[in-house]
Amino acid sequence: MKNHKKNILNLAGWTWSWEATLALAVFGPEFIWDDHQLLTILFVGLNLANGIAMIIANRHFFNSLDELQRKIHLEALALTLGLTVIIGITYSTLDITNLIAMDAEISLLVGFMGITYMVSLLVNRNRYA
Repeated sequence: MKNHKKNILNLAGWTWSWEATLALAVFGPEFIWDDHQLLTILFVGLNLANGIAMIIANRHFFNSLDELQRKIHLEALALTLGLTVIIGITYSTLDITNLIAMDAEISLLVGFMGITYMVSLLVNRNRYA
């Protein structure tokens, strides 16, 4: 249990680090360093490196789970992937064909993905509990 908690905290740390470097890469050029291109490139690269570290931490977390926990997460991930692809393509098509007034923003799709994963994880945990 102690090792599991350590893996969760490690994953959380890399996730927050990735989000922080993403915020700096996106908002830094406008609010901190006045569109300095080299700094922007450095922070985009730092964000990419943090993203890779987050994926490695995520893999390590999944490898530490028992069979039932892996099954619960795998089913939640499968549903999330399928729904995200279908909803994402539909959302993009609505934008391309001008059936919606706004531009299709990736941030909405990422939010949808997170909510879908959390809900499907809760449903699967209740189903297998």
